[in-house]
Amino acid sequence: MEKWTETQRNRLIELNAETQNLDQEFEDETQRNQAFQRLVNALVKTQKSKLETMRNNERRPGLCRLSDKLVETLTSKGFVQVTTPTMMAKNLLEKMSITDSHPLTKQIFWVDSNRCLRPMLAPHLYYIMKDLLRIWEKPIGIFELGSCFRKESEGARHTSEFTMLNVCEFGLPMEDRQSRLEELAGFVMKTSGIDDYELETEESTVYGSTIDVVGQEPQGLELGSGAMGPHPLDDAWKINETWVGIGFGVERLLMAKEKNNALGRYTKSLTWLDGVRLNL
Repeated sequence: MEKWTETQRNRLIELNAETQNLDQEFEDETQRNQAFQRLVNALVKTQKSKLETMRNNERRPGLCRLSDKLVETLTSKGFVQVTTPTMMAKNLLEKMSITDSHPLTKQIFWVDSNRCLRPMLAPHLYYIMKDLLRIWEKPIGIFELGSCFRKESEGARHTSEFTMLNVCEFGLPMEDRQSRLEELAGFVMKTSGIDDYELETEESTVYGSTIDVVGQEPQGLELGSGAMGPHPLDDAWKINETWVGIGFGVERLLMAKEKNNALGRYTKSLTWLDGVRLNL
């Protein structure tokens, strides 16, 4: 029996073929190649229809639409949106314990010896919060939604530029931290249209013990990660407050909503638009 060639299979995946189509077998190459052409023609027609719908209706990709929904949800819950520079100073990473010997350092896009493209949002949020704690009454909740950059390993679940949502709240009663963290996760997951997830305790190279939000389809996909303070990292920022914080990969939220295992189709891209490959 014949199966798809690697080239054929990759093309079908690009065109969002369903699993049962990817697993087909054929009596000979001729039958396989004829079936491939028929399937590609049908899939291209479907993808063009999706692009036409996007052009005439939403007119904005899913990444933008979900970002807007998340902003609307969080501001309606009393959180304040902040925007910080994409460039990050090295000394701010060092305050997060990310020094030259830290594993994450090798994944950072350095601009020069003292600046990089931010690999995370947390250092800037810490920086802002240390001042807001002097100015505003507690509790104080802020969030940021923006691009981060890492030299990630190749794979369907990683990309070098991704969109992060970080939400944090400082000045909570100690006994409310766990329930509040779970509540924040719930806000984001409900807004994203995802109800099939679990909270799991994991170990992080920056925060130590974390509470991760793990999707069930695709299986085992980490969608977000949360932590609680007071935390040893707080000392570097001269912060002495209880807090909760949680971060999500927005493209991964789209993956989980669509039950798809290819992150690239949801990222900022030159070859994909709203989940559709443009080389049709």
